[in-house]
Order: sequence, then C-alpha cells, then structure tokens
Amino acid sequence: MEAQARGLLETEPLQGRDEDAIASADSPSMLSEEEKEELKAELVQLEDEITTLRQVLSAKERRLVEIKQKLGMNLMNELKQNFSRGWHDVQTTTAYKKTHVTLSHAGQKATAAFSNVGTAISKKFGDMRNSPTFKSFEERVETTVTSLKTKVGGANHGGGSFEEVLSSTAHASAQSSAGGPRLAEGEELQC
Repeated sequence: MEAQARGLLETEPLQGRDEDAIASADSPSMLSEEEKEELKAELVQLEDEITTLRQVLSAKERRLVEIKQKLGMNLMNELKQNFSRGWHDVQTTTAYKKTHVTLSHAGQKATAAFSNVGTAISKKFGDMRNSPTFKSFEERVETTVTSLKTKVGGANHGGGSFEEVLSSTAHASAQSSAGGPRLAEGEELQC
C-alpha cells in the first residue's frame, strides 16, 4: 500500500517502464487499421504544417530585419528606445511620483536650511567684525601697515580704513614682486 501511495506522489519525469505502461494502454493492437491510417495521415499533416509554419516564421524574421535596416534601426537604437520607454513607464508609476514629490520637498527644506545657516554665519561675521576684539586687531594692523608704509616711503601717510590699508598693501606688494625695487616718483634708476 505504501509503495502504491509513493507511486502516486512521485513527481519525477516518466521513466522507461512508465512509457511502456502507457504504450501498452494505447497499444496499436487495440486500434483498427482504418484508425491507424487516419492517425498516420494526421501525423504527416501536422509535421507538414509545422514545417510550413517554421518557413513562414523564418521569412517573416528576415523581412523584419530588412525593414529595420531600411529604417536605420539597429540594436543600439532599439536599446535606446527600450530604455526611453522603460524610463517613461517608471516615471508614470505612482511610486516614482510619490518619491519625486518627497525628494522635491526634502530638497526645498535643505535649501532653506542652508540659506538659514549662511545667514547665521554672515550675521556672526558681522557681529565679530563689530566686536571690540576685532576693532583692536584692525587698529593694530592699520598701525603696522602705516609704519611699514612710512619706512618704505609710501605716499599716503594717513591711516585710512582697514580696506584701504589692505588694498594699498596688496598693491605695493604686487608692484614690488613684479618689477623689483620700488622707486619713488621722480627718481631715476642710476647705474
């Protein structure tokens, strides 16, 4: 009994003994000569139809290739079209649309946050520049630059603002590095 139950539950492909059992159930001896002839004729007809269908399919595939060549379609163009079509299909999905909206909102929030951080940093620099420590530092730099200008022979002896002092120092530095020693107006180089 157990062997019979196992036989019913087997999912293996048909084995040689199973094919023999099936063949004996439909044995040709049970068929009349007329039925045999009809089956043989149907078999020949089916084989002919299959051969014809293969030939038609092959001709249609050749024609397809010819048309694609005439239209300039090749594998790369087809891949591009398939990719474009696939990308369009992705963009039209609900999940993509929801993700796009979510990321857009996140981008807007990040932009606003960076803007706020930039504003806060600018304000802190402004506050720092107005602080007594920075003012003291600015005055020391002005004093140092003024004394250097006096020693080097600069024309402007007035203190000026921090920006003017930095600008004149940069200008003097550029002239001295570009043309060697700096000459006062009216002086000539003597050899």
